[in-house]
Amino acid sequence: MKEEFQKQGIIFTDTDTALQEYPELFKKYFGKIVSNSEHKFAALNGAVWSGGTFIYVPKGVQCDIPVQTYFRINGENAGQFERSLIIVDEGASIQYIEGCTAPNYSTNSLHAATVEIVVKRDASFRYATMQNWSDNVYNLVTERGRVEENGMLEWIDGNLGSKVNMKYPCSILAGPHAKTSVLSMAFANYGQHLDAGCKVYHNAPHTSSTLISKSVAKDGGKTDYRGSVYFGKHSDGSKSHIECDTILMDDLSSSDTIPFNEIHNSNVSLEHEAKVSKVSEEQLYYMMSRGISEEEATAMIVNGFMEPITKELPMEYAVEMNSLITMSMEGSVG
Repeated sequence: MKEEFQKQGIIFTDTDTALQEYPELFKKYFGKIVSNSEHKFAALNGAVWSGGTFIYVPKGVQCDIPVQTYFRINGENAGQFERSLIIVDEGASIQYIEGCTAPNYSTNSLHAATVEIVVKRDASFRYATMQNWSDNVYNLVTERGRVEENGMLEWIDGNLGSKVNMKYPCSILAGPHAKTSVLSMAFANYGQHLDAGCKVYHNAPHTSSTLISKSVAKDGGKTDYRGSVYFGKHSDGSKSHIECDTILMDDLSSSDTIPFNEIHNSNVSLEHEAKVSKVSEEQLYYMMSRGISEEEATAMIVNGFMEPITKELPMEYAVEMNSLITMSMEGSVG
């Protein structure tokens, strides 16, 4: 696989190696999207970062093979602070998929990563993260990308694990006709607080964003959507559409939608809708009348609810995500 990338001139390595072997390219972009002074976790990552993913896609290269990485916390009471830097040059395109997990320990661990993405003119990039950290991990991640003229940045953000999750993929639409989409999902069980969402800055004319959030809370779990959309003075003709849907499986669970919109241009369009519901009794009755148990029917309904997210994943990831959701649903009935 790596040989195939090399044939196309794609650089795919870890950030430590990239700093040594491609210092000029690395230093040109490193720290330009996320500053170490922004908040305490960015400062912590900037001080102690180690490892992470480095990708550079040359001009005009269209790569159909997804780049895949896997992060794992192996130690007890540990901290993981990887730093990823991804540059997709003019007219290029590629997909990236990242998986995260950790064994269960009795003490807490911290994951405080930073991700910087640059999408040049006419380029497109899809960044997919599926995290299933154990319930003792605090997942506090900073992810941000800058999109230039006519570029496209897609985020697919799946959150199933961790004790506390605070992650808000951010897109800065810096050039005319730049676009972004964020598809995020969260499934919170007992003792979990999954605070997810996104941020979009419309800083150029005729930019667009589509933000869709799906969440499920069960057994006293808590999910929050925290979204921020900014329209700058030069964002004429720009538009944003936001959807937030939540299913609460019981009376112990909770969910909040916390939008923040800042608009400095009267010639823009912003749509926002939010909905909280329970599993449909009519759907349950229909499926159970056809011989499906209540627990299986409930799991099928929840998987269908998450389908707009899972259908965007490669087949093997979608199957695994559906399996994890089904496992999380065990014991939800009765």
